[in-house]
Amino acid sequence: MLGLKLPTDPRWVDIASKNIEDILVDHAYCEQKAASSCISLIVLFPDKERLVEVLTPVVAEEWAHFELVLAQLKKRGFKLGRQRVDEYVQALSKHERKGDKLNRQLMDKLLINALIEARSCERFKLLYEHLKDKELKRFYYDLMISEAGHYKNFLELAKMYMPEEIVKDRWQDLLVIEADIIRNLEMKQDRMH
Repeated sequence: MLGLKLPTDPRWVDIASKNIEDILVDHAYCEQKAASSCISLIVLFPDKERLVEVLTPVVAEEWAHFELVLAQLKKRGFKLGRQRVDEYVQALSKHERKGDKLNRQLMDKLLINALIEARSCERFKLLYEHLKDKELKRFYYDLMISEAGHYKNFLELAKMYMPEEIVKDRWQDLLVIEADIIRNLEMKQDRMH
């Protein structure tokens, strides 16, 4: 369903499950950045009524996820800690076309957000399937469902503002780029991406 060209290395979930504090800290910041990204899209494109309508509840949902991750950290006696650089998102963002027509820029922003949501969804699924902690298994199952919905939102919005064929072609290009990023990025077991 997600269309990712390269699955996460299966070793990631085994090692991630042994570094759950670091995973939760990184996850909290991913949720915060997802909310911020949606806010940025709304601020940059306030004239796109459907975008504002679709992304406003996503902002609230992503922030609620941030709060839920904070609660999981607190429950386990962990602290939020410092935010780390998300090399995956940085690498993807380098492929966003800038200075192009506004709707193409918007399409790239939406598709990159869709990719981030898709990869997060895939990793949440791995955590859901492999964690021994039953509460965290359920937690990641629920988030997996939510991220899949956000992924679809971004793709649908891209198709609303650009012709579907152009969106499909660019999506395929970005899927190949994303797979290459995953293949060449050092696997960080203490990170969501």
